[in-house]
Amino acid sequence: MMLSRRRALSRMASGFGSVGLASVLAAENAPHFAPKAKRVIYLVLNGGLSQIDSFDPKPMVDKYDGQAMPGVLPKTESSLGHLMRSPFAFKPYGQSGIPVSEIFPRIASRIDDFCVIRSMHTEVPNHEPSLFMINSGAIQPGRPSMGAWINYGLGTINRSLPGFVVLCPGIPVVGPPLWESAFLPAVYQGTHIRMEETDPRKLIRFIENKDADLGQQRRQLDLLARLNQRHLAERVADPQLEASIEAMETAYRMQTEAPEVFDISREPASIRDRYGDSAFGRSCLTALRLAERGVRMVQVYFGNSQPWDNHEDIHVHRRLARQADPAIASLVEDLKLRGLFKDTLLVVGTEFGRTPAVQNSSTIKLHAGRDHNSLGFSILLAGGGIKGGMIHGATDDFGFKAIDKLVHPHDLNATLLHLLGLDHTKLTYFYSGRYFRLTDVHGTVIREILS
Repeated sequence: MMLSRRRALSRMASGFGSVGLASVLAAENAPHFAPKAKRVIYLVLNGGLSQIDSFDPKPMVDKYDGQAMPGVLPKTESSLGHLMRSPFAFKPYGQSGIPVSEIFPRIASRIDDFCVIRSMHTEVPNHEPSLFMINSGAIQPGRPSMGAWINYGLGTINRSLPGFVVLCPGIPVVGPPLWESAFLPAVYQGTHIRMEETDPRKLIRFIENKDADLGQQRRQLDLLARLNQRHLAERVADPQLEASIEAMETAYRMQTEAPEVFDISREPASIRDRYGDSAFGRSCLTALRLAERGVRMVQVYFGNSQPWDNHEDIHVHRRLARQADPAIASLVEDLKLRGLFKDTLLVVGTEFGRTPAVQNSSTIKLHAGRDHNSLGFSILLAGGGIKGGMIHGATDDFGFKAIDKLVHPHDLNATLLHLLGLDHTKLTYFYSGRYFRLTDVHGTVIREILS
């Protein structure tokens, strides 16, 4: 992996190196070692899920409710008011006895399938840098996304569909840079589908060619491929041209497979009802169908912009959870029913957490919300080599700061790559005078959570 495949091929005879180069770039590759997982479904509750209102209850916040937090307050974006207890009740569930908020009853019923990491932390309590960090391992734009790295390392399983698909009803904060390939070949970037339509032929724009049938299109593409390959032979290692060739081939093949895979009406009504009639529910069911058909990574954003960013009123979490809870639990159930759970890595994440205290601000109307908190928050992992029914790490007594078994996004990403059979220190790409990787120069595999 230290030498890019494109560069290696370009060093061979130019005729061989050019013909079908884009197809070689997209082909399935061998991992560094035997993987536990073949694919990833990454669900992002974008905006900042509150840990003390979901998976990290804090009795001390209940005890000091309405009072100033004892000790020195950590620095936050806005000034903090008094401590505010969670308005949601918690109780233990499953054989593991992991406590879960009442707003996630379906997840609670399956909590023994999950590992709850309570000690996540990151550098900056702003949406943009935190989203960049969880996606690309850096707080600035310009680095390849996790999905791009995974596809670069492992290649695609089903060449009739993109290897990396992003589903979101709209655009999350930051937008396309969250799933771009940056300096990796463009063929590895994510394909964004706006989940605002239910008709698959409206969902994927221009999926149908109304002017030429498949046979005519095949002849056109073959001619174009011959011209492009001649052009490519004269322009050794042109990643944009290589990506264009592969994109046209994938688009051609998608015409027959994509309308079917995105048509969730083919699923029984009983299954669709379990996920719920929301964009997130439809996205989770679509993610299942994409995983089933060999898409290497599917990333699902909960909604447009930052829906979990509840500065004014944390009670909004209840309404959002009514959409998230049944969809996430149903996805676990169906991954199991379809024999995919064992080798599918499911991540339920967020870019940061929220403070245990009320946010003070002259710009908000209701003072029942929480500010951003990057010092300690929770995520869930399941499937694909993860131990279920366990808690890893902890925050302090007030849920403000991770204090035990700290996990940084670099550690999480190193662990996800490890489960896919990739050594994060060896998955590199030479660019601008040095080797880059998803975890930069950091990252430790969290072996305690591996089955």
